[in-house]
Amino acid sequence: MKITTRACALALVIAVSGCAGQQMNTRSVQSSEQGGDVAMVPITAELVAGEQRPLQRLPSELASYRPETYRISPGDTILVTVWDHPELTTPAGNQQQAVINGRLVQPDGTFFYPYAGKINVKGMSIEELRSTLSSRLAQYIRDPKVDVNVVGYGSRIALQGAFVDTSPQDITTVPLTLSQAIGKARINVEQADLSGLVLTRDGRDYKLDLDALNRNGKIAQDIYLKPGDHLYLPFNDRKEVYVIGEVLRPQAINFKTTDMSLTQALGRTGGLNPITSKGSAVYVIRGVEEMKNTPATVYHLNAKSPVAFALADRFSLRPGDVVWVGPAGVTRWNRFLSQLLPLSGLISNAASAEYNFGRPD
Repeated sequence: MKITTRACALALVIAVSGCAGQQMNTRSVQSSEQGGDVAMVPITAELVAGEQRPLQRLPSELASYRPETYRISPGDTILVTVWDHPELTTPAGNQQQAVINGRLVQPDGTFFYPYAGKINVKGMSIEELRSTLSSRLAQYIRDPKVDVNVVGYGSRIALQGAFVDTSPQDITTVPLTLSQAIGKARINVEQADLSGLVLTRDGRDYKLDLDALNRNGKIAQDIYLKPGDHLYLPFNDRKEVYVIGEVLRPQAINFKTTDMSLTQALGRTGGLNPITSKGSAVYVIRGVEEMKNTPATVYHLNAKSPVAFALADRFSLRPGDVVWVGPAGVTRWNRFLSQLLPLSGLISNAASAEYNFGRPD
């Protein structure tokens, strides 16, 4: 019967085309969307050896910087002690905190002290200010014994991004290092991208990969911070790889380090499905987001080979990569049947309708 024949043919085309769409040819694939070839590249020892990234080194200007003697800046609070003269040392009273008895350096860098007058102290060291005060007070006090301390600081560094505490941190008389600042701010370990820290100094951005700088048991040289430095630690919400296909838990995976190996990505999804997956059909699709401008690259791994585990561990994924694991032959056949069998009822009904339509009343 013509209706039955056409229905069967249609069912076969739909089912087979669905199964064929679940496989990738290991040869170059023609992309109708962009009109170019999608390169199919096998993952080999030579490939992973060539993709090893060199260790990051600190920029020389950051590594060599050493803080000078502390220089007074606007916003500092200076406590001056003149021994045997409490009226000058603690005008607010002995019971008050030191900062209350201190004197603020004004935005223009000037500082006022009784009998010494108004002094431009911006850029002075503590010892230089002590000497200046002693010289001026000597005109009114015989052999003054003067001590100077900074009890409040106006110089700070700013923090932004995936830190638990982004409050500004003071630059004090004790030099502040990058590791100390990060330790005090505390990294949000679930959301931070450790490979993307940016230190902005004097209008220049320095990207510091904290993960790469402290790999293989090595601890990177510490960096001294200076007033006005800005630290930005990005979030990892846009740094994802996507694992789909015949794995136990298909999902998008964030990673907070420099990179993620193919083995790590498959491991986080529970690995290949032992029943439905095809070990020789593991693919990494790279460049999906830029396919309109640049052909994508598809990397192929034959996971049936024991060597494949070593290769997968050394193959680094990049943000935006799509890992796809193809189905085994029996899985494709079962899916073929699952798509075909629901149509058998339609075919049977169509045949019955034609038979009944052709019978005489």
